[in-house]
Amino acid sequence: MCYNIHPVNNRPAHLPRSKLLVGVLLLGVFLLACRISVSPKSWPEFESGSLLFQDDFSDQESGWDRSPDVPPGSFDYQDQAYRISVEGEHQLLWSGPGLEFGDARLEVDAQHRGEAGDDDFGFVCRAQDDQNFYYLVVSSDGYYGIGKVLDGVNALIGVQAMPPSEAIVRGPASNHLRADCIGDTLTLYANGLRLASVRDDEFVHGEVGLLAGTIGAPETEVFFDNFSVVNP
Repeated sequence: MCYNIHPVNNRPAHLPRSKLLVGVLLLGVFLLACRISVSPKSWPEFESGSLLFQDDFSDQESGWDRSPDVPPGSFDYQDQAYRISVEGEHQLLWSGPGLEFGDARLEVDAQHRGEAGDDDFGFVCRAQDDQNFYYLVVSSDGYYGIGKVLDGVNALIGVQAMPPSEAIVRGPASNHLRADCIGDTLTLYANGLRLASVRDDEFVHGEVGLLAGTIGAPETEVFFDNFSVVNP
């Protein structure tokens, strides 16, 4: 099931040497988020480092949404991976396996296909619904950010714009991404290097997922593989 989010922010699309995250848009441009409607799951106590969930997307019935044609894009299993394709500027699609967690470490291999562009892709964690969640993302042109959608309003946490990092492989390449959502601290890694850590206590548990979006790019396509959730 898909939902529209209508941001009320009115910020410029770019800042010098940096950029704002997808969703911090001109007034009137909608942000589309897609998810699976599921009942929350409670988990027993697990030891630190225990694997809570894993998916290499070889099984097309593993629980992720399959929508091959959902404007402004699509998501489905493809080439032994999970593909999210987005068309048009200032769009966002996200989906998840329908599982809720509190503290969690998320990891995935994300392969962007196409030239480097003004886009973003990465994780959703502690999603309450389609208008309330955290995101931890990188872009194919080498930027990164951690932010929050609260009541449909999207904003980065702790910064005004996404900074660049040489740790992110640019262009049509694969990046190994990691997101730690632990207590009130959110931390993002790319290829084993820590990019940023911020603190926020708005959400303490919720759904996890993967997302891809565009800012100024006309389109983006990302293939995700080897997704895992680990008890930190």
